[in-house]
Amino acid sequence: MNQQRGTETPVRTGRGTSAAPAARADRPLTALLTCAMAFSMLQLFLLGALSPRLVDELGISPSVLGLTTTIGFGTAAVLSPVGGRIVDRVGPRRSLVALLFVSAGALALIAAAPGTGFLLGAVALGGLPQALANPATNKAILAAVVPARRGWVTGMKQSGVQLGAFVAGLPLAALASGVGWRGALWTASGTALAVAVWAMRALPSDPPAKGAPLRASLVPQGAIAWLAGCSLLLGCGIASVNTYLALFGAQELGMSPSTAGALVAVLGVAGIAGRVGWSKAARPGRAEWLPGWLAAGAVGAALLLAGALLVHPLAWVAATAVGVFAVSGNAVSMVLVMQRAAPDRAGQESALVSAGFFAGFAIGPPVFGALAQAGHYGPGWLLVAAEFAAACAVAFVWAAQERRQRTAVQA
Repeated sequence: MNQQRGTETPVRTGRGTSAAPAARADRPLTALLTCAMAFSMLQLFLLGALSPRLVDELGISPSVLGLTTTIGFGTAAVLSPVGGRIVDRVGPRRSLVALLFVSAGALALIAAAPGTGFLLGAVALGGLPQALANPATNKAILAAVVPARRGWVTGMKQSGVQLGAFVAGLPLAALASGVGWRGALWTASGTALAVAVWAMRALPSDPPAKGAPLRASLVPQGAIAWLAGCSLLLGCGIASVNTYLALFGAQELGMSPSTAGALVAVLGVAGIAGRVGWSKAARPGRAEWLPGWLAAGAVGAALLLAGALLVHPLAWVAATAVGVFAVSGNAVSMVLVMQRAAPDRAGQESALVSAGFFAGFAIGPPVFGALAQAGHYGPGWLLVAAEFAAACAVAFVWAAQERRQRTAVQA
């Protein structure tokens, strides 16, 4: 693979070679990267969407449900800096194939879990695919997609995370009504194995693995540090919504488990549209301001969730707004990383921003879970609004700093 930025590298899909500038040449790669992103986090969306059944059948409490998110994303946050260096060293194909096989294994172990301890161990294993996902997919895009199309392809592959939310909240939640929650997880595991085989056959070979020792930088610098900080705060709020939205619908709004799961699906569909649209709009010069405006919209979404306690249909509007604004912020952050990263550091810098996001996912749900355990969902959603507001402030301070630096250089 050509590692030069701005060059046109052919995309090989296993049947031949076509020029990257042609839109149809990107489609197989984009579809595969979208699937990889979906499976990297599918287990946690499934735990959220199936939470009413898990609480009833496994006897886990809302606090333990939040702990699953903490363990999964805490593992991902710890592994991300090293994971980024691994991707830079061994290449995106090997990393993506490993991601999909480990995802399949984690989903299978969750399906077989006899109790809480086993479940938490399986969730921890699922942190590895999360750590590899953004570095591997971003590296693949930088190597095989010309700059003019990177924003669109990045938005599409980032929408895979929300595609996972939709699949968890609608078809797999509906399947669980017929075959049980374990059957739904076994189905997801088998599908991940099929996609892993597809990746082995379709992706172009990686260059020889580099022999240099892995040296992971644990401290982000400059723009990467600002993006990581904003991502941490966004992650706190988004994870609380992902983990507790279905349970909120079932316990506080009187929804059936299937209808409550559909709230997660609505969030997923809105997130797909938001991530694709906002990533395509994230052009240099204005992309820096988008994280702040998206976080501001997310504040409104969280306030709508609090309002749903009084006007129940607001929950559907709120779920849509969380998808359009909050979850789109991470996709725009990945576009910003790719606009700034050198090819040989794209994996590591993507991983450092992802580590901030995952750390937020680990921190947010336990705090919210304590409020949910006591039945205080209203204060919980206000806490989420405060987290989004803090992300908004960080994003706008960074954007203003970027504008001052750009003006100084032009002067």
